[in-house]
Amino acid sequence: MRPSPTTRFEQELLTQGYPFVAGLDEVGRGPLAGPVVAAAVILPPGPELPALAGVRDSKQLSARQRERLDTAIRGVAIAVGLGQASAEEIDTVGILPATRLAMARAVASLSVRPSFALIDGRGLELRDVPSRCIVKGDALCLSIAAASIVAKVARDSQMREMDATYPGYEFARHKGYGTAAHMERMAALGPSAVHRRSFAPVRRAAAGV
Repeated sequence: MRPSPTTRFEQELLTQGYPFVAGLDEVGRGPLAGPVVAAAVILPPGPELPALAGVRDSKQLSARQRERLDTAIRGVAIAVGLGQASAEEIDTVGILPATRLAMARAVASLSVRPSFALIDGRGLELRDVPSRCIVKGDALCLSIAAASIVAKVARDSQMREMDATYPGYEFARHKGYGTAAHMERMAALGPSAVHRRSFAPVRRAAAGV
């Protein structure tokens, strides 16, 4: 089993004079439909947070585990923020700028302004808050791992709602990712209003190819 993420990065920043460190992560850059969703989580200072035992990269957890940990994170965190960019915004500006936009919105929605942000991945540094990107941050940094869970739970909930709004695409099942079942339904029905038309498989489906 992989080592659990720790608060090492947050503790280092605390000693450097940054009291409120937000972890940021996104979910939904790869799907063919739906928004990209980002979460920002500020955890209380301390080397250990027993209530968050089990928090790790959301991809390593079951849906039930994520739901339970989402509740635990919200109960412990100093602040939790969510932001998103719609399929239309993704088509307009591109997925990377849309991801930055979602992250900026997540930070803006926090009830406490972060003094520093730790971000999963690379090339997503913030303009208005000192920040650092960490490759595989969701496996290394506890606040980023917490953000990955919060973002995943929020986006999955939205995709279940979209399943009801746009029946036939099975969004609740595949969450907008390009599975064989999704491709089959999109070919039969054509793209919906929440499909990303700038993505090649959606363009081909819209053209009947």
